[in-house]
Amino acid sequence: MNKSCKFCWLISIALAVIVAGMAYKFIIVGNVVKSNDGRTALVLEAGERDLFLKEMRGFLEAVQTISEAVSNDDMKAAASAAKAVGMGSINEVPATLMAKLPLELKQLGLSTHKAFDDLGNEAEDMGDGKIVLKKLAKLMLNCTGCHAGYRLEAGTATK
Repeated sequence: MNKSCKFCWLISIALAVIVAGMAYKFIIVGNVVKSNDGRTALVLEAGERDLFLKEMRGFLEAVQTISEAVSNDDMKAAASAAKAVGMGSINEVPATLMAKLPLELKQLGLSTHKAFDDLGNEAEDMGDGKIVLKKLAKLMLNCTGCHAGYRLEAGTATK
């Protein structure tokens, strides 16, 4: 092997290591730090933090609407509220924000959106309020788990 070929291999390996490191940082780890209260702090810019909080408020509003709709035996309203925050709403989250979230939180978020869709389908198809409330109670474990494990911090620091 000549010198220029060895050099090409070294550059290729170096680039592969850089790409792997970036993938690890932006797909698996995210932009996080350990917070004083033991949770993982997501370090987001102010606009990203606002968007994240808006999404959580949307979840909470959906939970309230679903609860009220089930108590009034209005499965159509329950289904509509659930699907409004289902998988169709994830297109509103920019890739730059997703890159800052650790893989575990991305998975939790996706499973929450999917659970809202499943709940909406249950309300729409079967219309059994007891089952809808059971699904809602299970879905809320995602919410409490997220709040127990994560907090938001405004900033631009990277780990």
